[in-house]
This record gives sequence, C-alpha cells and structure tokens, in this order.
Amino acid sequence: MSGHLNWIGYRTIVRKEITRILRIWGQTVVPPAITMTLYFIVFGNLIGRRIGEMGGFDYMQFIVPGLVMMSVITSSYGNIVSSFFGAKFGRHIEELLISPLPNGVILAGYVTGALARGLMVGGVVILVSLFFTRLEVQHPLITISVLMLTAVVFAMAGMVNAIFAQKFDDIAIIPTFVLTPLTYLGGVFYSIGLLPEFWQKVSAFNPILYMVNGFRFGILGVSDVSIGRAYVIILVFALLLFATCMTLLNRGTGLRS
Repeated sequence: MSGHLNWIGYRTIVRKEITRILRIWGQTVVPPAITMTLYFIVFGNLIGRRIGEMGGFDYMQFIVPGLVMMSVITSSYGNIVSSFFGAKFGRHIEELLISPLPNGVILAGYVTGALARGLMVGGVVILVSLFFTRLEVQHPLITISVLMLTAVVFAMAGMVNAIFAQKFDDIAIIPTFVLTPLTYLGGVFYSIGLLPEFWQKVSAFNPILYMVNGFRFGILGVSDVSIGRAYVIILVFALLLFATCMTLLNRGTGLRS
C-alpha cells in the first residue's frame, strides 16, 4: 500500500514540475534556444571559419556537443533550484514535509522534473544545431546515458543550493561564480590538448570536462579523456550529491526554520 502511495506522490510532484515548465515555456525553453543560436552564429559560424578543424571535425560540429551539454547543465540546475526554493519561499514545502512521502521520493520527483527540462532544452538545442551543421551520433547509448546522468547530477546540485538558500540572491551565487566558470573551462569551445601541460592538469579537476567529453564521444566519437574515467567521475558525483541531498532533507536543514 505504501508503495502505491509513494508512486502517487512521485507522479504528482513530477506532473507539477512538468506543468510548471510547460506553462512558462517562454522562460524555461525559449531563452536557452536563443542563447545557443547566438553561440552557433558567433562562435561556430563566424569565428569557426578562422579556426578551421578541431579534433578532425569542423569547428561548428566540434562545439555542438559542448553547447548542448552546457544548456542541459544550466537548465536542470536552474529548474530545481528555482522550483524548490520557490516552494520554501511560498511556505508550501511544509505540506510535503508533513506528508507520509519519504524524502527519497520527494527528491526523485524534483530531480525527474529537472531532468525533463534538461532533456527538453537539450533536444531543442540539437534541433537548432542542425540548421548550422550535420550530426551523426556515433554511440547512441553513451550519448543518452551521459546526457541523463549529467542532468541528474546538476539537478541534485541545484537541490543542495535550494536547501541552503535563504533569499533569492542566494540561488544566483553558485551559477554565477562556480557553475559558469567551470562550464566555460570544461572544454566546450576547445580541446584541452591545445592547452599547456600545466593547464591540462588543472582542467583534469573540472568535473564538467568529463561530462562534455563523454557526450562529445557519444556524438562524434572523439574525446580528450577516457570514456571509462568520465563515467566514473560522473557516477561518483551523482552518489555524493545524492547522499548530501538525503542527509540535508532528513535533517531538515534550511527547511524547518
């Protein structure tokens, strides 16, 4: 009986999240598509003509996986941090806290909603990219699995941010000062093989590097890092963030004050 109730609760949270995404699609789906279109025009088309090939592909093809991954990361993170913090701010998160739903089900519902937005935005960006270049997915399973795992990782990172946030300014600090620099330095626009040896070693500590290159390997078949190592890094971060989220939810950190 409890399993059936948990399923109803999970489905309700997911439906609420997806309804929210679709209701304000002009804020959740359109802006990333416009932003990525500008990236394709400026970096891929104009600058790419001067750069030429990278990794055996023309520059436009090379940056597509990175731009798709960048949009998925920001969308999945932004969805859950804004939605969960909004529930805290509106005080209706208390309804979930006093319900018989386990915290794991609540987390799964919000993460699934963020995953849905990440996949929607990623799909839109891929469709936009087809107006500028041609793509042939080399490894479909790797492409899909890396995309979904990355969205889940940053959805849970967004949950941590939302739990600790006390005001709206707090939900912008991590994306601005941590997420954006790591994304731009994660091999989205370049191969780390172009960097001096010291900066290649520094880049190896950036988890987004492994996500971008794992996704690039899935689509183009080339990567600056071992695909096996990329999966290990992603899964380790997923497990660590899951444990962190569950610990914070179980303790009621930032939720019961």
